[in-house]
Amino acid sequence: MKDLTLLKSMIKGDIKENELMSKHTYYGIGGPASIYVTPKDLTDLKQILCYSNKYSIPTHFIGSGSNLLVSDDGIDGIVLSPGKALRKIQFNDCNVFAESGVMLGKLVRGSIKRNLSGLESLIGVPGTLGGALVMNAGAFGGEISNYLKSVNIMNMEGDIISYNPNDIEFSYRFSSFKNTEFIISANFILKKENAKIIQEKRDNANKGRKTNQPLKYRSAGSVFKNPKNYAAGYLIDQVGLKGTKIGDAEISNHHANFFINHGKASSTDILKLIELAKTKVKEKFNIKLELEIQMMGFKEYQKD
Repeated sequence: MKDLTLLKSMIKGDIKENELMSKHTYYGIGGPASIYVTPKDLTDLKQILCYSNKYSIPTHFIGSGSNLLVSDDGIDGIVLSPGKALRKIQFNDCNVFAESGVMLGKLVRGSIKRNLSGLESLIGVPGTLGGALVMNAGAFGGEISNYLKSVNIMNMEGDIISYNPNDIEFSYRFSSFKNTEFIISANFILKKENAKIIQEKRDNANKGRKTNQPLKYRSAGSVFKNPKNYAAGYLIDQVGLKGTKIGDAEISNHHANFFINHGKASSTDILKLIELAKTKVKEKFNIKLELEIQMMGFKEYQKD
């Protein structure tokens, strides 16, 4: 890895070498990142992206690590997270501006407080706004992209580009943002709604999450996307894998699409459960399960 003296002199943010990713994922799993960087501001962000681009350093963007499984071997290159930067939210009537480092829950609660409807079904969904946009996060019939007005990104040359929703392809747990585009901020147009109606939607979402999800354990949320006409958890349950353990990892007895870490699970343990579920579901139903969680540092996953 290139000497970091130059980069350290260029930015005000935090740079850590050989930083364990287990500190930065909800799973509490993951080996060291060669370089872990959190910019202080947009000027820092531009310097980091231009530096990594100039010296051809592999660069990976993460939010809060809520839907991320990192290899025990770690990650080569730069891992870039907004950290405590990019946390601004502004409400102006029905228009909402939020930077990508804002926690999704804070954005949702702030909207509900102002009787703005559109995001309340996402209450309790973990992670940052940036990560939610990349995966088009959704729950109980709502998706983050439904009320999106525009998104600002920064590319590897340090240029800021604004997209409207028509410039981006959104579908179920998918967006067409490139892995060379760091989301900076987004604008939403929500709608005024009766407080009781919003509260009812929020309560229903909260109840569904508490009833159906193993919230007491470390997980990365839903492991697989739901195939057409099926719930992934149902399929995994039907092949008899609920409660299956490998090492300290387990396919939850509460919800079979949640794979949990009981404390000392490795990424290899989780990966073995993933492959087992894919194999068994394919054998019985001839359905290929697709991952919803993001994989980082695994050679067998080409998105790295």
